[in-house]
Amino acid sequence: MVAALAGVSRATVSRVVNSSPKVTQQVVDAVNEAIEKLNYVPNRAARSLASRRTQVIALVVPETTAKVFSDPFFATVVQGIALYLSDTDYTLNMLISSETKSEKTRRYLMGGNVDGAIVVSHHSGDHSYAHLGQSLPMVFGGRPLAAEGESYFVDVDNAAGAAGATAHLVESGRRHIATIAGPQDMPPGLDRLSGWRRTLSMHGLDQSLVEIGDFTPESGAAAMRRLLDRGVPIDGVFAANDQMAAGAYSAIYERGLSIPGDIAVAGFDDNYYGSTATPPLTTVHQPSHELGAKMAEVLVALIEGKSVEHVTTMPTQLLIRASTAA
Repeated sequence: MVAALAGVSRATVSRVVNSSPKVTQQVVDAVNEAIEKLNYVPNRAARSLASRRTQVIALVVPETTAKVFSDPFFATVVQGIALYLSDTDYTLNMLISSETKSEKTRRYLMGGNVDGAIVVSHHSGDHSYAHLGQSLPMVFGGRPLAAEGESYFVDVDNAAGAAGATAHLVESGRRHIATIAGPQDMPPGLDRLSGWRRTLSMHGLDQSLVEIGDFTPESGAAAMRRLLDRGVPIDGVFAANDQMAAGAYSAIYERGLSIPGDIAVAGFDDNYYGSTATPPLTTVHQPSHELGAKMAEVLVALIEGKSVEHVTTMPTQLLIRASTAA
């Protein structure tokens, strides 16, 4: 009907609807005028059958629902993804998938329901998602532990960021620097611990003051208590994220100690846990909003057959605040 009213072929209408550059402006105007008169809306299902695309992207988060909705990192990453996709024809489906019950997610991803997937917060057990990348365009938010040769991922240099924060603690005069590391089945947990070790090794300082948390405030508090219970000198702490740093604050204050007078504290992320802490937390800023947008950009490029780099690394920045004052 649009083609008949505009006096062109159906193929020409299709080219106009899909913004093809191979149509003159005069024809574009005629087709758009016919579309407006007829109130025509493209049928998504029919277009999907013709193009073999769903125009849907999945965001896969292998975490518990409680953790996803309590961690500000996920919120800003999703905002970045959604903002980028708002200027495209793609919609976003979010799948919260525990690795212990991940087969349902895999079946969904490989069942023709999506054109591609973004996987964030993956653990070492999530390696099977990397294998799916051989059949489905897939981008990882962060370095996958079981990276395949064809994996695509967007990340920050976690080791360098952690090394910089630890170096700042050393430069502020701290010599007994502990760390509350993240989960050791996740790349950020491993890499940030590695960065802490690297700096202490360079300065010949003790690397034994390590406790592991799970990126929650509760785990940070528990880890800080274990460190203090060792009965050895501690005058600085690098926590692998701001939530665990906030937990460390509470444990330090419980023992009647001060920040930064007795113990200087640094974190990683730069979210509201750090900016609202008392005193404000020195932290490594990672651009999580931009990370989300870049993941979406890379995935859309892959879906559309464009050439993209396998590894995209975003910059971090150390934000020095009162929690590490000399």
